[in-house]
Amino acid sequence: MTNLYQRRAEMDTSGFVLLADLIPDIVQEIRYYSSYNFIGSRINGYEEPCAILTRKAARALQAVSNEAIVQGYRLKIYDTYRPARAVRQFVLWGIEDLDLRMKPYFYPELQKQELFVRGYIASRSSHSRGSAVDLTLLDMKTGKEVDMGGPFDYFGELSHPDYRGITEDQFENRMTLQRLMTRNGFVPIDCEWWHFTLGDEPYPDTYFDFPVSAEYWR
Repeated sequence: MTNLYQRRAEMDTSGFVLLADLIPDIVQEIRYYSSYNFIGSRINGYEEPCAILTRKAARALQAVSNEAIVQGYRLKIYDTYRPARAVRQFVLWGIEDLDLRMKPYFYPELQKQELFVRGYIASRSSHSRGSAVDLTLLDMKTGKEVDMGGPFDYFGELSHPDYRGITEDQFENRMTLQRLMTRNGFVPIDCEWWHFTLGDEPYPDTYFDFPVSAEYWR
């Protein structure tokens, strides 16, 4: 019976929102819906290219967006809620899959097994709790991504927020994003400049597994 209740909780979308409904001016490039990611194919559970967050995290991100717009930026979202089944695919890929076709683009300096040891891929992801977001800034004047000195999902020291082997402008861009996020309740991690989790997340112990799809809010 406990497993049944747990499964129901993992599939419960009632505390979540479609991010575009709350922040219509965000730009979305949901990478795990596409084949341009570190595995090289669409990830399990990504049925539509849409961003989903807990209602509490989405409201906090709305405050980030409002502040960013005043500063001349829009938010560009790469990933938000991630089903537990997607994380399981990551783990199996790391252990069993011999496919290295995306290595030159996403982890050229590391072996696959190191991605887990160094914290780039977790066996249980904060994304599955629904209050984590991967994002960058879009310059409203140019319509282009702000130069962060390294791409999203690049696994290596280059992606560490405090990495100083980049230009001062690139480093300041990272800090601009970090200040926007931390002022509004999000917490960064030390190995990915793009990743933030709501500090006071509403479901700290639940790893959800409903698919990424807008059908729940249509």
